Amino acid sequence: MAPVLPLVLPLQPRIRLAQGLWLLSWLLALASGLTLLCSGHLLVQLRHLGTFLAPSCRFPVLPQVALAAGAVALGTGLGGAGASRASLDAARYPPWRGILGPLLVAGTAGGGGLLVLALGLALGLPGSLDQGLEEGLGTALGHYKDTEVPGHCHAKRLMDELQLKHHCCGRHGYKDWFGVQWVSSRYLDPSDQDVVDRIQSNVEGLYLTDGVPFSCCNPHSPRPCLQSQLSDPYAHPLFDPRQPNLNLWAQGCHEVLLGHLQELASTLGSMLAVTFLLQALVLVGLRYLHTALEGLGGVIDGEGETQGYLFPGGLKDMLKTAWLQGGVAHRPAPEEAPPEEAPPKEDLPEA
Repeated sequence: MAPVLPLVLPLQPRIRLAQGLWLLSWLLALASGLTLLCSGHLLVQLRHLGTFLAPSCRFPVLPQVALAAGAVALGTGLGGAGASRASLDAARYPPWRGILGPLLVAGTAGGGGLLVLALGLALGLPGSLDQGLEEGLGTALGHYKDTEVPGHCHAKRLMDELQLKHHCCGRHGYKDWFGVQWVSSRYLDPSDQDVVDRIQSNVEGLYLTDGVPFSCCNPHSPRPCLQSQLSDPYAHPLFDPRQPNLNLWAQGCHEVLLGHLQELASTLGSMLAVTFLLQALVLVGLRYLHTALEGLGGVIDGEGETQGYLFPGGLKDMLKTAWLQGGVAHRPAPEEAPPEEAPPKEDLPEA
């Protein structure tokens, strides 16, 4: 059977191939290191922002798979650099002869599979962020007042930190706070008639106001922040409701977080694509170098030409052999025929 994609490699091309592989392997190690940094940064961001994502959102799987893929690619790059460097020295290469085979298998099956999976997640999962943030931020706004409820006592602090850090207000805008009770019942005076009227006027029995928390205030505003009675045109004569960004953060947190996380996912996807390309080049080059050196008994400066290849037999012949072997293995063995009895000898008449 003819090898798949054979390549004749004399002495000088073998040396240049080993030198080029050494450089490509270090580039792969660098790209995989950057992939690890990008995926680790995204994982840390999601750890801080996980409160504002719905539990059903699968986006956090992306940095986890990318971390595993980057680690395997880093090992492939370091192994490829060591093997290509050792192949230039006949005395240092023999220990690598038993390592290159498993390295190629692990890099192709494990590293290649993880990189393809991570690339697929980087392309598909950012689309699930929209719904995940929609549900998660809605839940966070609803628990803002639950400062003394077990499991939600940190909701107010986290939401305030989010709005202050990312310069956003509400889910899609500051008016989202008008539809939720964000003031804890502990700080409401039940003897105040205005409080009683607001609670009774709402079907759900919530205390709703046309105000926002302090974390929605824009510190760059030239005037003191206006937080309450924002829908009353007579409460603040000098406040122009058509320009709320002069007083409050204009963007909602959904838009800000969606753009932030999708940008991080896009950067990670680009690094995964570069890592995948470099790993494919390194693995193909190592395969050619490995098969070429095996033809010379592991001596790179051996005399004569040798041949490198991807697979020892042609694809058509390999499939045909596997098919025939499978057919023979499943074909029932023919039943042995009983031995034929020899015909009886006739008695010859005596002369």
